Amino acid sequence: MRKTRGFWTAALAVAALGTPVFVQAEPYELSKNDVMDPKSISSENISLFGVKLGDPEAKALDVLVNEKISGIKAEQEATFIFLLDQRKPTGPMAGVRVQDGKVDLIFINNRFAHKTRGIFRNVLNSESPDDIRKLLGKEEYGDENVMGAVMAYDKQGFQVNYLGKDINIEFAAPH
Repeated sequence: MRKTRGFWTAALAVAALGTPVFVQAEPYELSKNDVMDPKSISSENISLFGVKLGDPEAKALDVLVNEKISGIKAEQEATFIFLLDQRKPTGPMAGVRVQDGKVDLIFINNRFAHKTRGIFRNVLNSESPDDIRKLLGKEEYGDENVMGAVMAYDKQGFQVNYLGKDINIEFAAPH
């Protein structure tokens, strides 16, 4: 009880000063954490091998390109840093985009499923848009046709693109 009272006292003090109080979602390192609650996911707390949205370009280059990540080959192409599976380098399996000196997009796709943990591993292995909705809940908006589906979860800062066996997830700032 004492800890709860202390939290509310601090929250009221901060609110009285006019500073907003934010509820933090659970941290989610895509290659390590087993976060399974879709409501606890926010792109602001997603990281790809330690790189988060808003990180400076230097950090992204240092972590993703200069440090060796087991089983992964990194390539920089224009504004993107692509991560390729060394076993089958048929295309990027994950990566980031850098704009104005900061990481503004993180993406993963079904080639990254074997490295991903938690709910997004299940999403990347889904058989249909309905399977994805069962995992993540109903999207805020989207488009579904015979070619595939786009499911936007903008408040949480991600979008799922489903095209048969090709599934991409993009993380950007929530809006």
